[in-house]
Amino acid sequence: MTVERYIRIFAGLFILISLALGVEGSPLFVSRWALAFTAFVGLNLFQFGFSNVCPLGFILKKLGVPESATSCRI
Repeated sequence: MTVERYIRIFAGLFILISLALGVEGSPLFVSRWALAFTAFVGLNLFQFGFSNVCPLGFILKKLGVPESATSCRI
């Protein structure tokens, strides 16, 4: 897998986890403040769309994950 695929997987997973922890009807509800993490991930995805640079991409590249032609610039 490439850096960009990992970014999409991690973003989707973190959004689903934070929604499960932040929505009051969820059996895993902890606090409404968990939704702040959803907003943080969304903001990072938004800026990645414009700048093509993301912190997770930098970390994954340092760990040796191969880049695709359209993945994060570092």
